[in-house]
Amino acid sequence: MRQAKLWAAVAASMALFVAAGCGDDEKDAAGGGSAAKEQPAGFKAPDVPMAKAVGEGEGEVNLIAWAGYVEDGSTDPKVDWVTPFEKETGCKVNVKVGNSSDEMVTLMRTGQYDGVSASGDATLRLIAAGDVAPVNTDLVPNYADVFAALKDKAHNSVDGQMYGIPHGRGANLLMWRSDKITEDLDSWSVVFDQASKYKGQVTAYDSPIYIADAAVYLKATKPELKIDNPYALDDKQFQAAIELLKAQRANVGEYWSDYTKEQAAFTSGDSQVGTTWQVIANLLEADKVKVKTTLPKEGSTGWSDTWMVATKAKNPNCMYKWMNHIVSPKANAQVSEWFGEAPANEKSCAETADPKHCETFHADDEAYFDQVAYWTTPTKDCGDDRGAVCKDYSEWVQAWTEIKG
Repeated sequence: MRQAKLWAAVAASMALFVAAGCGDDEKDAAGGGSAAKEQPAGFKAPDVPMAKAVGEGEGEVNLIAWAGYVEDGSTDPKVDWVTPFEKETGCKVNVKVGNSSDEMVTLMRTGQYDGVSASGDATLRLIAAGDVAPVNTDLVPNYADVFAALKDKAHNSVDGQMYGIPHGRGANLLMWRSDKITEDLDSWSVVFDQASKYKGQVTAYDSPIYIADAAVYLKATKPELKIDNPYALDDKQFQAAIELLKAQRANVGEYWSDYTKEQAAFTSGDSQVGTTWQVIANLLEADKVKVKTTLPKEGSTGWSDTWMVATKAKNPNCMYKWMNHIVSPKANAQVSEWFGEAPANEKSCAETADPKHCETFHADDEAYFDQVAYWTTPTKDCGDDRGAVCKDYSEWVQAWTEIKG
């Protein structure tokens, strides 16, 4: 995902984040996540003004988004929730696909974008640095119908003030070529302890945050390490995760962050097993590539994403209109089905083409999401009685660079 120079920039920004006094920013979770307990942000948010009203649209809105979140029919003519928004508001949508949370943070700091679909390993960095503004939820009518479990969480609010509008949530999954690997898999062991069986055909997410995936596996398989929160790792726990990832490195054929890269590798057969997002599996299945996915028995990492507005947005009215649109029942149903995630709006469950979509993706199933440790920003403060002995994000960046070589 991130080249070393970008990771260095992120590490520098994390130094500012840590200096601001940020405590462990919990699990980035919408109500769940047995692998990480929610903690308060542990810092005072910068004094950034909040919008008081939404006026006429400025004519355009510039977004940073995960692939599949802002579709205008160009990927698939039947997949388009941008065109109705543009016709209704007069706000032309310009989108830059962000391939990672680190990249999104870096792009937001250019001042060129009005908003971002931020995951939990980006949100508190953006808040602490003053890059995003508090959100006036009264100006987003559809916010009223967002699942309560997604509101006022430690990854999208500070001291009860929301800093964004929840978009949806989901788990990072294990995927395999079912025509090449005929057994049904149920464990991350296939990409860790048993990875040599598929040497050169294993793929992994290319990001420092992937260290948490190793920690989730170790939490389940090495209880003596006493890992509770996979984002709050002391030295012993951290080194165990790093050693596991170094051993995995010999069997990885390709790391990916750009979803098209993993899609191409699975299509060609160069990759046959590894971590994925449901949207990638959807695209592969649409291309008749035989793949299967599962949430492994050890649990997983995942995302709970938030639309955030830039402090210096040039088009704040259009950004507020976009946030209201993307969590409207129909649009949120469309994006959740296309991407493969649980919608944020409870009313979206009645709008999905597949009437069982919300059941399949566990939209209101907190027991399911208790198995998911949402991406969040590692800090020195462990968030428990260990104190400030955990590895912060800059150390995760350094370790990941060493793992990759």
